[in-house]
Amino acid sequence: MSRKPKQIAIYGKGGIGKSTTTSNISAALVEAGYKVMQFGCDPKADSTTTLRGGEYIPSVLDLLAEKRRVDAREAVFKGFGGIYCVEAGGPAPGVGCAGRGIITAVELLKQQRVFEDLDLDFVIYDVLGDVVCGGFAVPVREGIAEHVFTVSSADFMAIYAANNLFRGIEKFSSSGGALLGGIIANSINTDFQRDIIEDFAAKTSTPIVQFVPRSLTVTQAELSGKTTIEAAPQSEQADVYRALARHIAGHEHSKVPTPLSQSELRDWSARWAEHIVQMERAERARAVA
Repeated sequence: MSRKPKQIAIYGKGGIGKSTTTSNISAALVEAGYKVMQFGCDPKADSTTTLRGGEYIPSVLDLLAEKRRVDAREAVFKGFGGIYCVEAGGPAPGVGCAGRGIITAVELLKQQRVFEDLDLDFVIYDVLGDVVCGGFAVPVREGIAEHVFTVSSADFMAIYAANNLFRGIEKFSSSGGALLGGIIANSINTDFQRDIIEDFAAKTSTPIVQFVPRSLTVTQAELSGKTTIEAAPQSEQADVYRALARHIAGHEHSKVPTPLSQSELRDWSARWAEHIVQMERAERARAVA
């Protein structure tokens, strides 16, 4: 009898480093001996490129556009360490619902029992977190993922997207939706960035599972079409991702967050803006003295 895989959804604002983080988690998990599938849910179908030397793979919607009946296994490709890579894909820009690929791809793989046949330990969904509606909400709304994590920096728009995700989790939690595992704090290199994200986490009753610094090592790895785990396995950054992967592998208890209202979020950000201005003034005064 096949195992039931642990299903994880990782959300985050576009450009925040969500796919980078997800791919390094997948790579660290497979390095530790687990069987992993990474399921890209972005219409750009670029979640798994650094797991395959920079190469793109046909998405589920690409295959369905070519023929009416598709063997779901045709959409599954192997990447670094044997990671199973799938891209849901999406419609052409300006045409149709961008979330349709997620709905279609998940249904196709479930109908054909691909998850069971591959005997996976983990399925990790890499989901665009700017808009938590329609197809993008499927891993949360339908309870497909057991645990949800969000990648966020200390920038306001990233926190805004995270707070919207929390609102979606709160909404669907009463009907069997996935719950929140915590925040992956990305690109945190200064004390005030750490203070901002810690304060937001406290205000929303959300744990921070890992602080991930911005690193040139990541940029170098991605320019060569690889994860940091593959390109720089002895680096400090690779060890950060390994620690994050261990936390996610062992994570069992998620919860309903307490998102801020729009007015609460605006007041919170205004207070931090004023605090940063005061910090800059104090720094200039010290420099003049």
